[in-house]
Amino acid sequence: MNIAVVGTGYVGLVTGVSLAEVGHHVRCIDLDTKKMEQLKSGRATIWEPGLEELMVKNMAKGRLFFTTEYEIGLENAEVIYIAVGTPEKEDGSADIQYVEEAAKTIAKFVRNDALVVIKSTVPVGTNDKIYSILQDNLIRDITVDMVSNPEFLREGTAIQDAFRGDRIVVGAHNLKAIEVMERVNKPFGIPIFKTDIRSAEMIKYASNAFLATKISFINEIANICERVGANVDLVAQGMGMDERIGSKFLKAGIGYGGSCFPKDTKALIQIAGNVQYDFDLLKGVVQVNQKQQMILVDRLLDRFTSLKGKRVTVLGLTFKPNTDDMREAASIIITNTLITLGADVICYDPVAMEQAMNLLHDQVKFADSMKEALLESEAALLLTEWDEFKEIDLDVYQLMKSPIIFDGRNCYPPEVMAEKQIEYYSIGRPKIPPLTYVK
Repeated sequence: MNIAVVGTGYVGLVTGVSLAEVGHHVRCIDLDTKKMEQLKSGRATIWEPGLEELMVKNMAKGRLFFTTEYEIGLENAEVIYIAVGTPEKEDGSADIQYVEEAAKTIAKFVRNDALVVIKSTVPVGTNDKIYSILQDNLIRDITVDMVSNPEFLREGTAIQDAFRGDRIVVGAHNLKAIEVMERVNKPFGIPIFKTDIRSAEMIKYASNAFLATKISFINEIANICERVGANVDLVAQGMGMDERIGSKFLKAGIGYGGSCFPKDTKALIQIAGNVQYDFDLLKGVVQVNQKQQMILVDRLLDRFTSLKGKRVTVLGLTFKPNTDDMREAASIIITNTLITLGADVICYDPVAMEQAMNLLHDQVKFADSMKEALLESEAALLLTEWDEFKEIDLDVYQLMKSPIIFDGRNCYPPEVMAEKQIEYYSIGRPKIPPLTYVK
C-alpha cells in the first residue's frame, strides 16, 4: 500500500522504516530540512540498533522516500500516519499543537480518500478532535477517516518490537477502517487488538503508567530490603516467578526516565484531573521516582559528608542502554546536583557524548573512555547498564584514587567486588550477601 508518515522523530522513523521493510511504499514527511538531508544521505538521526541498516536497504529498493513537501509525501497515500511530538506542558498535560498542525496541513494537500492514523501518544479524545479539524479544513470532496494506533516501542529494541510485538492496538469508529489497518499490518504477523478509539488512546497511557508503577514499587521494596537485610534481586526473582506478576520491570535501580514514562504518567494524572478524578496512586509513583533518582547523591554525602573538590566519575548518561536518548535521564539532575555541591565531575557514555555536551552543566568534564574517566577519581557513579561497563575487567577500577563505586543499576555481584577490595554500594542489596545461593 502507499503510506505517508508525518514526522520523522523516534516513532515516525521507526514506523516508516518498518512499514517499508514489510513491503509498503512509504513516504516520510518532515519540515526539518537538516534532518531530512541527513536521512536522504542514508544516516539515521537517532541511535537505534538495526535501524540504519533497514533504512538504507529500503531506500535502495525504492520503498522508502523522505521529503519536506506535503504535496509530494501525500501523493496517492492511502494511509497517513501522524507521528509528530506531543511534548509535555508545564501542567504535565500533553501538548497536541503539532498533531493539530499536521492535520490542518494534511487536509490542505490530501487529494484522495485516505485513512489518517494517529501514532503519537495523545490524550483521550484527541482522535475525535483531529477528525473535526480534518473535516473543517478539507479543500477537496474526499472521505477521510480516523484510527488510533498507539506505539509500544522500547528504545534500544524498537526494531525487534516492531516485528515481534505483543499486540497491535487499533481503535476505530467503523469496520472499514479496521479492515484497512488489518491489511497494513498483516505482514508483521502480530495479533491485532481491535477496539474503539478512546479505549485505544487510554491503553497507551494505562500501559506505560502500569509499567512505571512496577518500577517505582520494586525501588521502594529495594529501599526496605536494605534496612531489613534482604536482597532485592532475590526478592524480585521470587516475585517474578508468579505468573500474575511476571519478571519484567522488576529491576531495582535509580528510577525510570526517557521520552515515555515520565511524560505519560504526568499526562495521565492530568487527564484524570480534567474529569475531576484524583489519581493518588500514580502521583505516588512519580514522587517515588523523583526521590529514587537522587539516592546515589544521598549515599555519596553519607560516605563523604562533603563533595567539595572531590573528583567524581559518572558512567552512563542515557536513561537506558542501547540508545542515545537522554530525555528525563537521571544523569542530568545527578550531575547538576554534584556540580552544585562542589564536586569535580567527569562523565563518559559510549554513544551519548554529543547530546550530553548540550544538556549537562557547563562545568561537567567529558572523557573519551571509561579508563580516562576513572583515572584518579575518588568515587564513581554507574548510572546506565551498558554492556561495556558490565563486561569490563573490574581491575579497571584500580585506576581510581580510591575504588569506591555507587552502582545505580546493580551491574556487579557484591561478593565479587568485595574480593576485588572495591568499596561497593548498590541498590537494595547487602554489601556482601550472607549466603551463597546455588543457581
